Amino acid sequence: ARGVSRGDVIACFCGQGLETALVHLSAYKLGAIAAPLSQLYGPNAIAHVLDDCQASVVVTERHLWDRVADVRHKLAPDCMIVASGGCIDGELSFEAALEAETGDFEIEHTRADDPALLLYTSGSTGMPKGILHRQALLRGYLASVSLFYEMEMNDPGRALWTVSDWSWVAGIFNVMLTGWYFGQTVVAGPTRFSAEWAFEFMTRHKVSHCFLTPTALKRMTAIENPRARWPGLAIRAIGTGGEPLPGAVLEWADRFGVPINEFYGLTEVNHLIGNCRSLWPIKSGSMGRAYPGHTIAVIDEQGQPVADGTLGEIAVSDDDPTLFIGYWRQPERTSRMRCGNWIRTGDFAYRDEDGYFWFKGRNDDLIKSAGYRIGPAEVEDALIHHEAVAEAAVIGSPDEERGQVVKAFIRLQDGAEASDELAQSLQDYIKTNLALFKYPRRIEFVEN
Repeated sequence: ARGVSRGDVIACFCGQGLETALVHLSAYKLGAIAAPLSQLYGPNAIAHVLDDCQASVVVTERHLWDRVADVRHKLAPDCMIVASGGCIDGELSFEAALEAETGDFEIEHTRADDPALLLYTSGSTGMPKGILHRQALLRGYLASVSLFYEMEMNDPGRALWTVSDWSWVAGIFNVMLTGWYFGQTVVAGPTRFSAEWAFEFMTRHKVSHCFLTPTALKRMTAIENPRARWPGLAIRAIGTGGEPLPGAVLEWADRFGVPINEFYGLTEVNHLIGNCRSLWPIKSGSMGRAYPGHTIAVIDEQGQPVADGTLGEIAVSDDDPTLFIGYWRQPERTSRMRCGNWIRTGDFAYRDEDGYFWFKGRNDDLIKSAGYRIGPAEVEDALIHHEAVAEAAVIGSPDEERGQVVKAFIRLQDGAEASDELAQSLQDYIKTNLALFKYPRRIEFVEN
């Protein structure tokens, strides 16, 4: 009714819940483009994204929008703010909009390749980059989600949940949209986490299938026998991804009596490789097998597939059903992923004689921490804006629980003194201005 139409960008700065859910459904029905923004983002990241995508609408929650109020100057001149939990300064009420007359609204007839979803994710250089997906994307996820949930998505009475933010591809497609496609209950909740809280939450809401990062699962293994403490647990299968899963977690899952199926992919092209315990045995430490519907190879520098047992780069056919349209307004970056008919992933592995893939590392310096992809350059850029910092260098540091954590090497300005208090100040600065999950957990002050 207010003029939002085909091709417009609708930014969603909300947590799990009705606001996020309806942004997605309404955007797709309008032929518009949903652009989810993590509630963990600070003002710098929000300002960058809003400036980059030039959203026509921002749907948000009062407590989140107040936290980044200074970013308004990055909005398009006629951008409309729709807020839940109270409105100020000409904003529209989300709650009132739900009660308004819908009139004679007609769904826009979109094509499979029309743009629908703009996801922002960290790169190895610069601020988060936009990854544009097509209307048909959901179809590409249905088979793989069914597999890592043990082919139970058509069984009645299932309930899906994830602690992951619904602004990430994991929350949107491993739970929210796929759950609804199969007609199942989707449970929304806070994104805080502890093992006890998670088990209590899953018991209370009768969660049957969920996505959890390996970091979350590692914390949950501290509870040796969950069913003894929560006999009402209804969990039947767990999907996980984002980083390699330790074998100790699989051993715990066997004692727990719940299959944990790991899968692998990128935001750009996803759910390529993984497991389904009921169909093939899980090899501890492997990534699993290529999922049906995805053509996967290990290639050399010339783009030629290599023999089993030979290390190379994981590549996927350019007709993959989850393949993105391209990077938002960055065609050169998009073309660099191509090698003939292959899409390069930047991840190196080998495939064994049984068809299982074994991950060996990345060809760039992205930090993978607890399932998040963190670009060192954006953390470095934020750190040098702190008044005490002269120079900063950021790397991924090995960590038993998270796979990697962000480590910063800091050279201070003249007059500034290294201390635990200053380290804490720098961590808080990144949490506030960039994102909660990007702060350096380890800081080393250097002289030169």
